[in-house]
Amino acid sequence: MLLLYKVWKRLITYVRRTEEQEISNLTGLEVKGVFPLVKINNTQNNLRELLSPEQLQQSLEEWTKNNDSLSIKISDRQLDENIYDLLGNTALKIEVVQAVMQRLVASKDFRPVLLFQRLEDFFRRWCEGVFIDAAPSENLPQKKMLQLQAQNIAIGLRQVDINTGLNVLILLLELHRYAQQRDDLKAQIVFYPSGRRHKDNFFTSQLLRVINYSDAIEIGNFCSVVGEFLQGSNFSGAYLGDANLTGVNFSAANLNAANLGDANLSGANLSGANLRCTDLSSANLSGANLAGADLYRADLSHADLSSANLSGADLSHANLSSANLRDAELSSSYLSHAILFAANLSDANLNSANLSYADLCRADLSGTNLNHADLRGSNLSDTILFSTNLRNAILIAADLSYAKLNGAKLNGANLRSAILLGADLGGVDLTDVILNEADLSGVVLNEADLSGADISDAILFGTDLSYANLSSANLSGSNLSGAILSGADLSYTNLSYAILGGADLSDANLEKVTWNENLEWEDVRGLDKAVNVPEALKQQLGLV
Repeated sequence: MLLLYKVWKRLITYVRRTEEQEISNLTGLEVKGVFPLVKINNTQNNLRELLSPEQLQQSLEEWTKNNDSLSIKISDRQLDENIYDLLGNTALKIEVVQAVMQRLVASKDFRPVLLFQRLEDFFRRWCEGVFIDAAPSENLPQKKMLQLQAQNIAIGLRQVDINTGLNVLILLLELHRYAQQRDDLKAQIVFYPSGRRHKDNFFTSQLLRVINYSDAIEIGNFCSVVGEFLQGSNFSGAYLGDANLTGVNFSAANLNAANLGDANLSGANLSGANLRCTDLSSANLSGANLAGADLYRADLSHADLSSANLSGADLSHANLSSANLRDAELSSSYLSHAILFAANLSDANLNSANLSYADLCRADLSGTNLNHADLRGSNLSDTILFSTNLRNAILIAADLSYAKLNGAKLNGANLRSAILLGADLGGVDLTDVILNEADLSGVVLNEADLSGADISDAILFGTDLSYANLSSANLSGSNLSGAILSGADLSYTNLSYAILGGADLSDANLEKVTWNENLEWEDVRGLDKAVNVPEALKQQLGLV
């Protein structure tokens, strides 16, 4: 999804650049990424008159100048007219805005606080529909539309109004971002695109209305015009449910406690964003960049995070139940106490991730990379772990009861005190695994490779270890009552203090096995068929 979005963006950029080049050839003007005002010549061909960053800078400075009596030179009504006349034709481009901001910052006539206050007041009234709902004689968007139509430029009333409002929004976002980097301005210039929360209104919906209004003329219009300018902005408590935010740039933005349930954020950049306690339930975040994002206690239930980048993200205590995380990048992410019940994590990368005490019950982790992951105390019961990489993972006291581990790689993993009741570990690579004090009752471990494993003080009551490789394993103090060890390789295995009552040792290899007088052999079956039984053991058991 992310790849498709990038291809789409590049195609749009190519088309725009081609169009600008054609216009440049017609007019003899050099196009430098500025936004155009459409003009018709005598032959009725659509040519573009270019407004440079210098001209835009001059207008912005003019709107804050005083006259001789020290009052503001341009009245509110004149300002409204100027804004529609200057910004009503088309959308600002990021190159233009960046150039304008650079020029303003270097100018001695730049009055950021007053400019912000005047633009914010305009934007508030624009959001309330003051201009488009005005009587015909006072209707500024209609005046601008008629002016353009008189030049045979086809443009609608809503298009003029939306262009103007979104351009003012862009300027406010840039002023906010500039001010937040300045200690002398950060308290004076604080912009809330969705409005301020108050005690009677926990969520704010102003921005959602702007998005829906903007998209009324073309789906995705808001994203394509404003999407690149949203980074670092404040959307705390905003209600953006079902919003189309495809591919927007929310990097380092504050979306704390916002409602983005069912929103489309596919391909969006949310890296480093504050999403604490944010509602993202059923949201489309496929291909999104959430690297380093703060998602503490966020609701991501049923969300689509397939192919998303969540590396280094804080997802502790987050709700990811039934979420789709297929092919997601979660390396070094923090998922302690997260709820991942029935989530799809197949083929995801969770290398070195922290999943301690997470609930992964019934999750699909097939093909997932959990190398060096911390899963201590986690709930992995009834989880699908087919071909999962759990090498060197920490699974201390984890619940793996009835987990499907066929083909999983557990070599070097620490499963001390883990619960594996009813788990299927047949054919699994368990070399050098630590299973001491683990509950392996009834587990299927036939043909498993447990060579060198530490299974001391474990519970293996009725466990199927037939034809398993237990060479050099430590089974001291383990309860193997009723275990099936037929055909198992127990060479060099430590069985001191173990309980083997009722175990089946038919065809087992006991070469150089270690035992002591405390080993319980009562009712052991198949010992007469075992191979390489030490002579001393035969004498102890009266087999000679």
